[in-house]
Amino acid sequence: MLTDLQINNAKQGFSYQDIEPLHEHNDCIRMAYEWLDAQKKTKSPTKDTRALKHIIEKWAGRYISASDVEIAAYLHPDIHGKYPWYNISSRLTLPSDKRLQNIGEAFTQDDRKFFNKMTYKIIE
Repeated sequence: MLTDLQINNAKQGFSYQDIEPLHEHNDCIRMAYEWLDAQKKTKSPTKDTRALKHIIEKWAGRYISASDVEIAAYLHPDIHGKYPWYNISSRLTLPSDKRLQNIGEAFTQDDRKFFNKMTYKIIE
C-alpha cells in the first residue's frame, strides 16, 4: 500500500491539470490507485473520455477528486497518460472490494449507493 510519504512527495512536484488541486485524504489516492491497478493496461492511452473519478468513487464509497486520480496514476508504474486518458482498457474491470479492506476512508460516504455493476465488463 502507498505510504503517506510516497503520496506527499508525489503531490509536491506534480503538474496538475487543475489550477487548485483538491485532496481531502491520502486514502482517496490509495483507493484510486487500487482501482487503476485492477484495470487491464493497454499499449497507449484510451481515446474514450470517461469521468473516472465518478466511477472510482462509486466503487470506493467515498468522494474522489480528479487530483486524487492524477496522483494515483502518477504513482502507478504501469499507468501512462493524462486524466482521463490513461492506458487502461475501455472494458473496465470491477476491482474486488478486498482491495479496500485496509483503507480506512473506504465506504465512509454515500457514493456507493450510486454504484452500477453495468459499468464494468470484467469482474476481478
